[in-house]
Amino acid sequence: MGYRSYVAVGDSFTEGLNDPGLDGTSEFRGWADRVAERLARIEPGFRYANLAVRGRLLDQIVEDQVPEAVRSAPDLVSLCAGGNDLLRPGSDPDRMAKKLAAAVRDLRATGADVVLFTGVDPRDTPIMRRARGKFAVFYLHIRSISDLYGCRLVDQWSMQGLRDWRAWSEDRLHMNAEGHRLVAAKMLDVLGVPADDDWRKTWPPRERVDPRARRREDARWVREHLGPWIGRRLRGRSSGDGLDPKRPDLTPLA
Repeated sequence: MGYRSYVAVGDSFTEGLNDPGLDGTSEFRGWADRVAERLARIEPGFRYANLAVRGRLLDQIVEDQVPEAVRSAPDLVSLCAGGNDLLRPGSDPDRMAKKLAAAVRDLRATGADVVLFTGVDPRDTPIMRRARGKFAVFYLHIRSISDLYGCRLVDQWSMQGLRDWRAWSEDRLHMNAEGHRLVAAKMLDVLGVPADDDWRKTWPPRERVDPRARRREDARWVREHLGPWIGRRLRGRSSGDGLDPKRPDLTPLA
């Protein structure tokens, strides 16, 4: 079908962090913008809103963004949430799934097509791989919710191209432009829309990295990225504090 309107809901992943904007401003592009741009080339008068804000937790997304998406009544909604919760000690993937299912039910009641996302397998990521089981449980819940409510699913767990560090930025938490390009191609494939890129990317072999150099890289990552991230959590702060969505209204996309 041809989509005439699309609302993207979520956190930094959907906001598009670390995928530089086309106009050189501080605003990021990201996979959702790339999908919207492709859909706009197909449907005249296509409208798009991106309500995502970096750092948002599942409860915040469900309480603040989902009602706005319901009010907008678009043809298409993408919902990706929970990643920031899973990184926090004590998070409960079963409780999170119930919250997500209620949001999906409300969105589907509007008649919109809803796209859900699993995350990337964290087994190659320092620190995060310790919580791999918790991530897997939540993503299995997402697959179940998708089946139950007739949603479309972007399964990033199966995207081998995203397991290469060349698809990620220096902070190891957010994708770079290439990673966002692959996710956009995958979503368009799920929607049945021809894409300019193929999400089944095979990277060329990398040169062997000296183990000492890798340890220095890991130490720098802890100092420059992980440490500040933990510090914000201990202070109850978020990188998205005080920020508004980059496209809060469902308006035509040129």
